[in-house]
Amino acid sequence: MRTPKQPRGQSMVEFALIVPVFVLLLVGIFDFGRAVYGYSTINNAAREAARLAIVDQTVAHIQAEGAGQAATIGILAADVEVDFRAIETPDTPDSCAADIPGDDNNTGGIVFCVAVVTVPYDYEAVTPMIGALVGPIQLIGESSFKVDFNCEGAECPLGE
Repeated sequence: MRTPKQPRGQSMVEFALIVPVFVLLLVGIFDFGRAVYGYSTINNAAREAARLAIVDQTVAHIQAEGAGQAATIGILAADVEVDFRAIETPDTPDSCAADIPGDDNNTGGIVFCVAVVTVPYDYEAVTPMIGALVGPIQLIGESSFKVDFNCEGAECPLGE
């Protein structure tokens, strides 16, 4: 009696064909997760820095706060952009005048402005194949709040 031939190595060939696709998909999911983490981090950093700008208009303090909140992805204080804009022209950079006519409190005009903080981040995928396909992606986190209190100098919340 003759025994039927067993297909030898068929499973191994199928496994060898599927594993690279599976690994690429798995690493792509990790890269996507890193992008979402980076986007969330820079948005949080922009929001926290803008919240500080409400009461402390010292640009160095605001930049340090933004960089501190995004330190895990390598954002430096010099990367954080701070801008004060007039409420009437919120899309025009640096549109907040130093002195607003009729400002009896002599607050320098900053109180009636909007603080806009922008934190940019250049995301690059770790996977070489995915990185070559999509290239570097610039993610931007931006937040804006109306300034409530004019404070510049040593008396500000962060001091010095």
